[in-house]
Amino acid sequence: MFSIHDTGPAAPCPDPFNMAAHVLAAGQANPSKVAVSIIGPGSASEDWTYDALIRAVRGTGAALLQAGCVPGDIILMRLGNTIDFPIAYLAAIGVGLVPVPTSAALTTPEVQRIVTELSPRLILRDADVPSAPGAPEIGLATLRAMRATPPADWHMGDADQLGYIIYTSGTSGTPRAVAHGHRAIWARQMMHDGWYGLTSQDRLLHAGAFNWTYTMGTGLMDPWTLGATALIPTPGTDPSQLGALLQTHRATIFAAAPGVYRQMLARSTLPPLPHLRHGLSAGEKLSRDTQTDWMAATDTPVFEAYGMSECSTFISASPSAPCDPNTLGRPQPGRKVAIIGDDGPVPHDTPGVIAIDRADPGLMRGYLHQPDATAERFRGDWFMTGDIGAMDATGQITYLGRNDDMMNAGGYRVSPLEVEAALAGAPGIHQAGVTQIEVKPGTRIIAAFYTGPAPLDDATLQAYVEPQLARYKQPRAYVHIPQMPLGANGKLLRRRLPQFWPATRPH
Repeated sequence: MFSIHDTGPAAPCPDPFNMAAHVLAAGQANPSKVAVSIIGPGSASEDWTYDALIRAVRGTGAALLQAGCVPGDIILMRLGNTIDFPIAYLAAIGVGLVPVPTSAALTTPEVQRIVTELSPRLILRDADVPSAPGAPEIGLATLRAMRATPPADWHMGDADQLGYIIYTSGTSGTPRAVAHGHRAIWARQMMHDGWYGLTSQDRLLHAGAFNWTYTMGTGLMDPWTLGATALIPTPGTDPSQLGALLQTHRATIFAAAPGVYRQMLARSTLPPLPHLRHGLSAGEKLSRDTQTDWMAATDTPVFEAYGMSECSTFISASPSAPCDPNTLGRPQPGRKVAIIGDDGPVPHDTPGVIAIDRADPGLMRGYLHQPDATAERFRGDWFMTGDIGAMDATGQITYLGRNDDMMNAGGYRVSPLEVEAALAGAPGIHQAGVTQIEVKPGTRIIAAFYTGPAPLDDATLQAYVEPQLARYKQPRAYVHIPQMPLGANGKLLRRRLPQFWPATRPH
């Protein structure tokens, strides 16, 4: 049998459709319920009811139109880890504008490239977040005042119309603008049972920041779609404090990146969590040891999911369909996934590229302004993820690595080419090669290897890249080597770089 897992087509997306209207419909029917609580140790929570949230979203949307925006305009978001982020995001989508949520960690040169590529109509700006010239700015105080504007109507349209844009590191080394339609939120309902086990009665605590796409989707948009309550820690909350927050605020589901689970277990003794049913993990593979330790500490399992910026998550384990913890899980109900080799789908238990049906409603519309790059990701009816896996007869998929040199930094995919380009002009470096190194089981860092006349000071190199790269893209270690491993054609062989990692190096 071939490695194709088809659980049947998803229900068609309604027409006309608006993503923000869909997300807030359940809350509109229960306006007094708490939509989100912003929680912290030793302080009262900041609660937003669905009524307050919806009024803020629709008022902000109306004010953006009054500011001269028209449907289809691009709005760049340079906001911090506050409730302003999701309000502005849904407000723009609700009136037909196209928000571009971006990490606050991006540097001014990185933002400038986005501004140059997209020519946004407006930039929504927190003064503490780096930005770049090229469009009028609306500051945080003005943005908050917009919430009181009389509400706008939802902009209903084709489900495939451009809804939002997110950036991902491309294999070329240049971040790509991933264009998603409004229909992407409709596809996320396949995660509600296929990953979360989420209901309207849940209280889902996500350990990430408001301005992270993982938090935006799993921590906010999905609970709100069902009328559940989202719990978000205040900025700066240490992982050691999360156990107490889970207990105090009666969280029923916990979502975090693998590194957060590791830090919670290492830094504190977790209290009893009688309300917690299970945890969720995504962004990178959660180690078997961490899963075992979490189960021992909380008596609850962790369910993983696999996805990417181009299609969010589409393979997972779930409470109703647990999987071997060594695997990624199975395709969610409504998905069609295959393992593709040179001649198409391969037999079960045979390595190949993980691929998803190009008709999946959660799949991107394409890379904005890059038709050739978009076409390169498709082979016939399949979107090729670039990750290698093998599918067994039950549909469970084992992750076997990347088909290229892409790295994963705390849930963000990072191209080594982008990091190498930032190091290329550093004084004393002739050539740089970047890859990930596993410094201890389950912990990987970005490491830069370089050639030059003599070893350079790590702090000097770090200071050189800091103005050019967001923190999560920056190397955590620098290693001087005598020569780069090159192939017969002179191409850098990044997969041979780990052999130069010094076994005695502190980390």
